[in-house]
Amino acid sequence: MAKALDWGILAGSVGPRVRLLRNALTARSIAVSAPHGLPTGSLTVLALIAANPGSSQSALARRAGLNKSALVGIVDQLERKGLAARDRSTSDRRRNQVTVTPAGEAAMQALFAAVTGAEGPIRDALGSADLEVLLGLLDRAIGAIEER
Repeated sequence: MAKALDWGILAGSVGPRVRLLRNALTARSIAVSAPHGLPTGSLTVLALIAANPGSSQSALARRAGLNKSALVGIVDQLERKGLAARDRSTSDRRRNQVTVTPAGEAAMQALFAAVTGAEGPIRDALGSADLEVLLGLLDRAIGAIEER
Protein backbone atom coordinates (compact mmCIF):
# COMPACT_ATOMS: atom_id res chain seq x y z
CA MET A 1 0.00 0.00 0.00
CA ALA A 2 1.33 3.43 -0.94
CA LYS A 3 2.13 5.89 1.81
CA ALA A 4 -0.71 8.37 2.33
CA LEU A 5 0.05 11.90 1.23
CA ASP A 6 0.33 14.59 3.89
CA TRP A 7 -2.55 17.07 3.88
CA GLY A 8 -0.14 19.97 4.47
CA ILE A 9 -1.97 23.23 5.08
CA LEU A 10 -5.27 21.33 4.80
CA ALA A 11 -4.50 19.06 7.79
CA GLY A 12 -7.25 20.73 9.84
CA SER A 13 -9.73 21.24 7.00
CA VAL A 14 -13.06 19.45 6.80
CA GLY A 15 -13.89 20.12 3.15
CA PRO A 16 -11.31 17.94 1.37
CA ARG A 17 -12.13 14.91 3.49
CA VAL A 18 -15.88 15.38 3.10
CA ARG A 19 -15.39 15.77 -0.66
CA LEU A 20 -13.45 12.48 -0.87
CA LEU A 21 -16.13 10.67 1.11
CA ARG A 22 -18.94 12.31 -0.87
CA ASN A 23 -17.34 11.38 -4.20
CA ALA A 24 -16.93 7.76 -3.14
CA LEU A 25 -20.47 7.53 -1.78
CA THR A 26 -21.95 9.28 -4.83
CA ALA A 27 -20.28 6.78 -7.17
CA ARG A 28 -21.66 3.89 -5.09
CA SER A 29 -25.12 5.51 -4.96
CA ILE A 30 -25.18 5.91 -8.74
CA ALA A 31 -24.19 2.26 -9.13
CA VAL A 32 -27.01 1.01 -6.90
CA SER A 33 -29.65 3.44 -8.27
CA ALA A 34 -28.96 2.80 -11.95
CA PRO A 35 -30.44 -0.72 -12.09
CA HIS A 36 -33.69 0.77 -10.77
CA GLY A 37 -33.67 3.43 -13.49
CA LEU A 38 -33.60 6.16 -10.87
CA PRO A 39 -31.35 9.18 -10.54
CA THR A 40 -29.02 9.50 -7.59
CA GLY A 41 -30.82 11.26 -4.78
CA SER A 42 -34.00 9.22 -5.27
CA LEU A 43 -33.53 7.28 -2.05
CA THR A 44 -32.98 10.48 -0.08
CA VAL A 45 -36.09 12.07 -1.57
CA LEU A 46 -38.25 8.96 -1.02
CA ALA A 47 -37.02 8.60 2.57
CA LEU A 48 -37.66 12.26 3.37
CA ILE A 49 -41.16 12.15 1.85
CA ALA A 50 -41.99 8.97 3.79
CA ALA A 51 -40.62 10.32 7.09
CA ASN A 52 -42.16 13.81 6.76
CA PRO A 53 -45.73 13.54 5.44
CA GLY A 54 -47.17 16.83 4.25
CA SER A 55 -43.81 18.60 3.99
CA SER A 56 -43.45 21.20 1.29
CA GLN A 57 -41.25 20.50 -1.70
CA SER A 58 -39.12 23.49 -0.64
CA ALA A 59 -38.48 21.94 2.79
CA LEU A 60 -37.71 18.57 1.20
CA ALA A 61 -35.26 20.21 -1.24
CA ARG A 62 -33.48 22.03 1.60
CA ARG A 63 -33.08 18.89 3.71
CA ALA A 64 -31.94 16.83 0.69
CA GLY A 65 -29.37 19.49 -0.26
CA LEU A 66 -30.99 19.99 -3.66
CA ASN A 67 -32.21 23.07 -5.43
CA LYS A 68 -35.98 23.15 -5.98
CA SER A 69 -35.79 22.34 -9.69
CA ALA A 70 -33.59 19.28 -9.04
CA LEU A 71 -36.06 18.04 -6.43
CA VAL A 72 -38.98 18.59 -8.81
CA GLY A 73 -37.12 16.60 -11.49
CA ILE A 74 -36.58 13.69 -9.11
CA VAL A 75 -40.20 13.80 -7.91
CA ASP A 76 -41.35 13.90 -11.56
CA GLN A 77 -39.38 10.71 -12.27
CA LEU A 78 -40.65 9.04 -9.09
CA GLU A 79 -44.20 9.97 -10.05
CA ARG A 80 -43.80 8.65 -13.62
CA LYS A 81 -42.58 5.33 -12.21
CA GLY A 82 -45.50 5.15 -9.78
CA LEU A 83 -43.24 5.48 -6.74
CA ALA A 84 -44.61 8.83 -5.52
CA ALA A 85 -47.85 10.74 -5.92
CA ARG A 86 -48.57 14.47 -5.83
CA ASP A 87 -51.84 15.91 -4.60
CA ARG A 88 -52.93 19.42 -3.71
CA SER A 89 -52.56 20.10 -0.03
CA THR A 90 -55.92 20.21 1.74
CA SER A 91 -54.65 22.95 4.07
CA ASP A 92 -52.95 25.12 1.39
CA ARG A 93 -54.15 24.67 -2.18
CA ARG A 94 -51.03 26.47 -3.50
CA ARG A 95 -48.84 23.57 -2.31
CA ASN A 96 -48.44 20.06 -3.57
CA GLN A 97 -48.27 17.27 -1.06
CA VAL A 98 -46.02 14.40 -2.10
CA THR A 99 -46.55 10.88 -0.79
CA VAL A 100 -44.74 7.59 -1.28
CA THR A 101 -46.85 4.91 -2.95
CA PRO A 102 -46.72 1.24 -1.90
CA ALA A 103 -44.45 0.58 -4.92
CA GLY A 104 -42.32 3.53 -3.78
CA GLU A 105 -42.06 2.04 -0.30
CA ALA A 106 -40.82 -1.26 -1.80
CA ALA A 107 -38.33 0.57 -4.05
CA MET A 108 -37.13 2.66 -1.10
CA GLN A 109 -36.49 -0.47 0.97
CA ALA A 110 -34.62 -2.13 -1.93
CA LEU A 111 -32.50 0.98 -2.52
CA PHE A 112 -31.82 1.33 1.19
CA ALA A 113 -30.60 -2.25 1.40
CA ALA A 114 -28.31 -1.71 -1.59
CA VAL A 115 -26.94 1.58 -0.27
CA THR A 116 -26.43 0.10 3.19
CA GLY A 117 -24.40 -2.66 1.55
CA ALA A 118 -22.38 -0.10 -0.40
CA GLU A 119 -21.65 1.74 2.86
CA GLY A 120 -20.51 -1.54 4.44
CA PRO A 121 -16.78 -0.73 4.40
CA ILE A 122 -17.43 2.52 6.28
CA ARG A 123 -19.69 0.83 8.82
CA ASP A 124 -17.15 -1.97 9.29
CA ALA A 125 -14.24 0.44 9.72
CA LEU A 126 -16.08 2.59 12.28
CA GLY A 127 -18.23 0.16 14.21
CA SER A 128 -21.64 1.15 15.51
CA ALA A 129 -20.46 3.48 18.31
CA ASP A 130 -18.13 5.53 16.11
CA LEU A 131 -20.72 5.58 13.31
CA GLU A 132 -23.23 7.08 15.75
CA VAL A 133 -20.64 9.70 16.77
CA LEU A 134 -19.85 10.50 13.11
CA LEU A 135 -23.54 10.92 12.25
CA GLY A 136 -24.02 13.21 15.25
CA LEU A 137 -20.98 15.30 14.30
CA LEU A 138 -22.17 15.55 10.69
CA ASP A 139 -25.63 16.67 11.85
CA ARG A 140 -24.02 19.33 14.05
CA ALA A 141 -21.81 20.52 11.19
CA ILE A 142 -24.78 20.68 8.82
CA GLY A 143 -26.77 22.58 11.45
CA ALA A 144 -23.95 25.08 11.86
CA ILE A 145 -23.84 25.71 8.11
CA GLU A 146 -27.63 25.98 7.82
CA GLU A 147 -27.76 28.61 10.57
CA ARG A 148 -25.65 31.01 8.53
